[in-house]
Amino acid sequence: MPHALFGPELRDMIDTRDEAGLRAFCESMHPATVAEAIDEFPPNQIWDVIGQSDIRTQASIFEYLPVGRQVEMLEAARPQVGRLIEKMSHDDRADLLRKLPSRVAERLLRMVDEADRKDISALFTYTEGTVGALMTTDYAWLPPTLTAAEAVDQLRTQAPDKETIYYIYVLDEATRRSDGGVAPRRLLGVLSLRDLILAPRFTLVRDLMETDLITLKIDDSREKAAELLARYDFIAVAVADDAGGMVGIVTHDDVIDVLREEATEDLQRQAGVSPLAGGYLDASFRQVWQSRIKWLAILFCLQMVTVYVMAKYEDKLQISKALVACLPLVLSVGGNAGSQAATLIVRALALNEVHPGMWVRVLGREVFMGIALASPLGILALFRTYFLTPVGLYESSGELLSLTWVLGAAVTLTCLWGTLLGCVLPLFFRRLGFDPALISSPAIATLSDVSGIIIFAYVAAVFF
Repeated sequence: MPHALFGPELRDMIDTRDEAGLRAFCESMHPATVAEAIDEFPPNQIWDVIGQSDIRTQASIFEYLPVGRQVEMLEAARPQVGRLIEKMSHDDRADLLRKLPSRVAERLLRMVDEADRKDISALFTYTEGTVGALMTTDYAWLPPTLTAAEAVDQLRTQAPDKETIYYIYVLDEATRRSDGGVAPRRLLGVLSLRDLILAPRFTLVRDLMETDLITLKIDDSREKAAELLARYDFIAVAVADDAGGMVGIVTHDDVIDVLREEATEDLQRQAGVSPLAGGYLDASFRQVWQSRIKWLAILFCLQMVTVYVMAKYEDKLQISKALVACLPLVLSVGGNAGSQAATLIVRALALNEVHPGMWVRVLGREVFMGIALASPLGILALFRTYFLTPVGLYESSGELLSLTWVLGAAVTLTCLWGTLLGCVLPLFFRRLGFDPALISSPAIATLSDVSGIIIFAYVAAVFF
């Protein structure tokens, strides 16, 4: 771990006030490496380390620190905080200030200049989870009348302060609104930095730009932004208003964060845990407890149904003591098959590979898959029961034969039924507008247990 390698050396430089060494470390190492090395330091020592470098380097390192650490540092504000916020990515600083107590956020906003304060306030107005809240207003743009040589010269002045210059957006002249304000410049086209550099010097930007535009709307979901960038392999995509005015861009690094958060939330839900805000260690003990106890209580109540069903069919199950001994084997098959199917369907829904309108096709596929999975398991159960059941569990060869057929049939039917449950329930939840990941593996296993007991009891009644 980088902090284990650099930590003692950094502490020694802090103690000896080696400003030159701290500056060299911050400016020679990647910002992510520096952030990891100082992550466990108290806020004042982190400021002592990064404060020796220029403000751009400070902002770059600060953006890689965990959110919890960033909040601690801003609450213990240093004089350079205002300038640091001004140099941060526009979307990152807006997200960070949302997480601060209102009194702290207001105090920090007074430290930044008016233009940045207006930009942050504008991003604050967008709903969380939408493209507007995800985008940055920090993009490179050019008018269409410049030549390629003039455009490169202008980009040199923009580059130090922009999120990315690999895509350059071509905008028209600003226009006044009826209320006296300035409307967003209309998006005319886009060109890549590569095309601009390779173009003849006197070619006009409007002749180089791509006008077949793919854009997002402010109120689109962030999942749609992730899907769009993944589908077209974009580095960034423009965000436009209803009139075609350019309001910002969504970049690939923001989408990676979205995909990671969505995958984490799905995984947590499928494990029967409510999604945590932030990392595991960043969440308080109370937050983790609340996220886990809720689902454990729900699953516990579902398991009560299992107890009720077992009590109801006790007379059927007590026909043979071997039946009760083999019951866990049947239930585990149904739960495992259901969890497998649910995991595959939930992931396919998340990737838009399937949707609820395809339920007939998905169900048909899983019916055949369930039969293909259940048949060999049923045959395996037949052989296992007949040849490996302890002698003390049955009284005669006739009872052993009946037990063999019961277990083989019950395993086959329960596996098929568990597969269908795991397939249908996520589609049903998506149809109702809920996150299909809510159908967690423990929930599928519990439902399979309830139905598995009923199947096993009725199959036993047929053969005994």
